[in-house]
Amino acid sequence: MSFLLLSVDHIIAIHDEVLEPNELQGMAGDKSLEGALSRVENRLNYGLIEDIYSLAASYAAAVSQAHCFNDGNKPMAFQVMDLILDLNGINAIWDVEEVGQKIVLLSQSKLDEADLAQWLRRVTV
Repeated sequence: MSFLLLSVDHIIAIHDEVLEPNELQGMAGDKSLEGALSRVENRLNYGLIEDIYSLAASYAAAVSQAHCFNDGNKPMAFQVMDLILDLNGINAIWDVEEVGQKIVLLSQSKLDEADLAQWLRRVTV
């Protein structure tokens, strides 16, 4: 299975574009976005990504749980998840409150990426 993926540079550019003016710019000094995205790459290499929904959930988990940015990690997790779906042919219409709750739970490790992927399969069809 072949997917369109996002690089570290793509994600940083998206972050810089969507960050609100009152939010703190830049990367958290002790965190690695490269390391977070290597989690997605490893899951792909080991066949743990079964479909586009798993891929989108994996990106969202990596970004939300790594806390690589000084501000805006949860909104970035959503943006990256939405963009991965869109780039790979899934155009979702979101219930903002519901998807926001899912991302918060994901960032707190109270929702795992398999459950998020399952939820994505239900709400994007």
